[in-house]
Amino acid sequence: MQAMKKYLPILSWAPQYNKGMLASDLTAAVIVTIMLIPQSLAYALLAGLPAEVGLYASILPLIAYAVFGTSRTLAVGPVAVVSLMTAAAAGAVATQGTELYLSAAITLAFLSGLMLTLMGILKLGFLANFLSHPVISGFISASGLIIAASQVGQVLGIPMSGHNLLELGRSFIDQISKIHWITVAIGCSALLFLHWVRRDLKAMLIRLGLSTGTADLVAKAGPVFAVIATTVVTWGFDLQQQGVSVVGALPGGLPSLMLPEFDLGLWQQLWVPALLISIVGFVESVSVAQTLAAKRRQRITPNQELIGLGTANLGSTFSGGFPVTGGFSRSVVNFDAGAETPAAGAYTAVGIALVTLFLTPLIMYLPKATLAATIIVAVLSLVDLGALKRTWHYSRSDFYALLATLITTLASGVELGILVGVGLSLALFIYDTSRPHSALVGLVPGTEHFRNIQRFKVVTDPRVAVLRIDESLYFANARFLEDTIYDLVAEAPQLTDLILMCPAVNHIDASALESLEAINARLFDAGVTLHLAEVKGPVMDQLGRSQFPAQLSGRVFLTTFAAWHELTSHSLHQ
Repeated sequence: MQAMKKYLPILSWAPQYNKGMLASDLTAAVIVTIMLIPQSLAYALLAGLPAEVGLYASILPLIAYAVFGTSRTLAVGPVAVVSLMTAAAAGAVATQGTELYLSAAITLAFLSGLMLTLMGILKLGFLANFLSHPVISGFISASGLIIAASQVGQVLGIPMSGHNLLELGRSFIDQISKIHWITVAIGCSALLFLHWVRRDLKAMLIRLGLSTGTADLVAKAGPVFAVIATTVVTWGFDLQQQGVSVVGALPGGLPSLMLPEFDLGLWQQLWVPALLISIVGFVESVSVAQTLAAKRRQRITPNQELIGLGTANLGSTFSGGFPVTGGFSRSVVNFDAGAETPAAGAYTAVGIALVTLFLTPLIMYLPKATLAATIIVAVLSLVDLGALKRTWHYSRSDFYALLATLITTLASGVELGILVGVGLSLALFIYDTSRPHSALVGLVPGTEHFRNIQRFKVVTDPRVAVLRIDESLYFANARFLEDTIYDLVAEAPQLTDLILMCPAVNHIDASALESLEAINARLFDAGVTLHLAEVKGPVMDQLGRSQFPAQLSGRVFLTTFAAWHELTSHSLHQ
């Protein structure tokens, strides 16, 4: 039974489900459903798909995650960044509006679902760690700017196309003479209203006497008010006949069962974008889930989250949807509305299904400009250009990774941007660790502590040197360690003993072992005895499987002070 709970988290909370939880989950589901309707429509259009596909991607995925996910409050569905990545990937193999384009989007969801599920089964959640926070920050900020720019055309009533800022800019210049002013009035009004709602409505409602929680939920439902108002205006004044682009008639009823394209050539074109979508979606989802779980002293299981998101994407596939993941704004609303269990997501799916069945005629006159305004206001909150300044002051290598990701994404698109960011992060990490920090240290008077001789007033001995190594030793930095030690010995003609202080060394690979053996031999030939101090148990166990301890010209000391005390006493005696 315990093994079943591991892979079916629903078995952990379903037996304790009660009427109180039901009431809380139903309340949260109603609120999230209202919020999810305009978001689903908008993100489907952002992905270059028919609006109803966004609704289809908000039914089965939520039910699948309720069964397999470990977060009690994560709200799964279409999100802005993944929608943009879907548009870029599908657009590379087909033209928007074609059957092949929709098939590509569905296949992306299928491949992403397979990859995430397999990664979860194989416990590969650690792979997401290769996306550093600066890379994610640069990628999301750039993606937010691209998404916002891509929606400007809808707000102005002009056709715009492109997968990066340069292409969108050229498209805007080419089409600027075709601005449709009625659409501009609708789109700009929606933008201003949504901006005011996000910035001022909550505070105004609190001043009017509403509780903080209620005011926050009403403010988050702002897009729904914009949708209703602009739809009524467009229908009442028949603005569609005057050139205002609307969502149009949506097919009623639940989606039919769909299958991905089992075309090897298509899969070869889509597997890299699918992998990137999977990793980015997983990182975004887990970050949100961990943050919300910590607030209630709950925990999530990252590897099981991979399975939860994987099955959610498979569910999206079979309902004719596109890739999904956990959304930040929806999850926060779900949390604030009091959701107790993942059942809230399943109830939300029922709400979306009812909308798909009965309410799609009411969406016919919804202006696309309103959905574009909803996207713009939502994604601009993700843009954090201030991170450039903060990262520059803290870490230059992280700054370069962030900047490279930001510029490449803006100039070349989302896929190349994140690949460059990950590649540069790994390259900078290897470069930094290939030059490990080390310091000559001395004894702090009156203590058993050793500190850098350039930072503290310490006791030293010309015959005994203590070199602290502040990095694990592996193939990339082994030769650098050799050069550091040889330079040290060359500059200290009186040196008889060298102590390598190793409290920060967590691993020594085969290349570093060979370097230590070479250092030991060359120092012995030069009349210098090599000692080790403060070697961690696992590292010592590893060294014990080699001949190095037997070949070491000196000793392995438990503490640096013990080594110092014995060797300096011996030095003074001599």
